[in-house]
Amino acid sequence: MATVELRFSPLPEHVRTARLVAAAVARRSGVDEAVLDEVRLAVGEACTRAVGLHQINGLSEPVYVLLIEEEKQFSIEVGDEAPHSVAGVGASGGGPDVDAESEDEMGLAVISGLVDDVEVSAGENGGHIRMSWPTPPTTLLP
Repeated sequence: MATVELRFSPLPEHVRTARLVAAAVARRSGVDEAVLDEVRLAVGEACTRAVGLHQINGLSEPVYVLLIEEEKQFSIEVGDEAPHSVAGVGASGGGPDVDAESEDEMGLAVISGLVDDVEVSAGENGGHIRMSWPTPPTTLLP
């Protein structure tokens, strides 16, 4: 199992780099060429979401991206350190928190539309999105 780890400061200009690296590692791990655009878009959306959450919360900690090559599967994990409210708790009234929350939900909807295998977790200490795509099984040469 090979893993590439990226950590970058929460600035929008770093999202493009994360997309390019993710696509390159996905290609190398055997993800179908027809799916690479989806990989790029999903990683871009997940990283943009994480950067936005960091900026809204005034955090300077890095956003992290793990690119994981496993047998028959390529996974990408994007994590943030922004506190996430639990459903029904958090934003009170209207204002910017409601806008940020609806933008967050839109980002997750886009990711879910692009990736069949997606897991999202969030809590007080940050959030985590894991996306996976199938790869062909590796064959051993004699």
